[in-house]
Amino acid sequence: MTNRFKALTRREAMFAAAGTLAAPAVLSSLPSVVEAAAPMQGASHPSHYRFKLGNFEVTTISDGAIQLDGPHPIFGQNQTQEDVVRLAEENHLPGNRMEISFTPVIVNTGTEVIMFDSGNGNGRRPNAGHLAEALGRAGFTADQIDIVVLTHFHPDHIGGLMEGGGALFPNARYVTGAAEYDFWSPPEMAEGQLARVGKLVQSNVVPFAEKMTFLKPGEDVVSGIQAVGAAGHTPGHMAYHFESEGRRLLAWADATNHYVASLQRPDWHVRFDMDKEAAAATRKRLLDMAAAEKIPATGYHMPFPAVGYVERHGVAYRWVPASYQLNL
Repeated sequence: MTNRFKALTRREAMFAAAGTLAAPAVLSSLPSVVEAAAPMQGASHPSHYRFKLGNFEVTTISDGAIQLDGPHPIFGQNQTQEDVVRLAEENHLPGNRMEISFTPVIVNTGTEVIMFDSGNGNGRRPNAGHLAEALGRAGFTADQIDIVVLTHFHPDHIGGLMEGGGALFPNARYVTGAAEYDFWSPPEMAEGQLARVGKLVQSNVVPFAEKMTFLKPGEDVVSGIQAVGAAGHTPGHMAYHFESEGRRLLAWADATNHYVASLQRPDWHVRFDMDKEAAAATRKRLLDMAAAEKIPATGYHMPFPAVGYVERHGVAYRWVPASYQLNL
């Protein structure tokens, strides 16, 4: 090593030592890490997602989500807890907790604004049920809704029809399945085992009977929006097929309730399904349709924004969230 190099090294060492001695004084003049940190904001969630479907414009609206124990025994009632936990963990999900989200859909056809389901309604759940506010964030007001389509009458779908003692959608007419209405609307359904739903139907659905159109599978809400029979979850549960300018979308409502369990194990029984075997058959039929025909789908309880594709996975299916396909 040369003397010059040695001198430089000694000089650098002296500066380094001086810097080390000065560092505490410099650092003491700077804000502390604690003082500089911004306050935590809490979890956030997108409020809506919008895309074109031919001449239609489709918007999915978040009505919130709940976290609860599961997925077993809500999903896989006819399976062991160990098997359900294993499936969850294989898909990077915890085996003892899950989330269920709620996603109504709005279709603007260019002449009418059609709302599919009304969410939970205010006060039913701590982290869900504020549809009027969610509509505002998506650029709508409740009085702009021309048609409200009810896929079925479970509380998280009809709870938002009334707010503050009156109709949330004052200018709307209503559409639902004839079989669904016929099952739930009799006054005696407000008593007995199904009273929780029956009472809500009496207060939130029956008052609109005179403004309601009752469909059968294969009939249209409007041109390009057709009812698809999907019984099992409830007796008159209905899915809907949208088509405009050759672009298609399947809105399957509650035919599936979990993006892993319902698709990868469509035969598994689900607590929410009234006729477990019929619901499983419906699930497989609609999933097979979406996969075989490569139709994008939206499901009320799929992870928000609740739009994606179905692909075959062995003898079952997988949910593939949409990325940019529908933005093009």
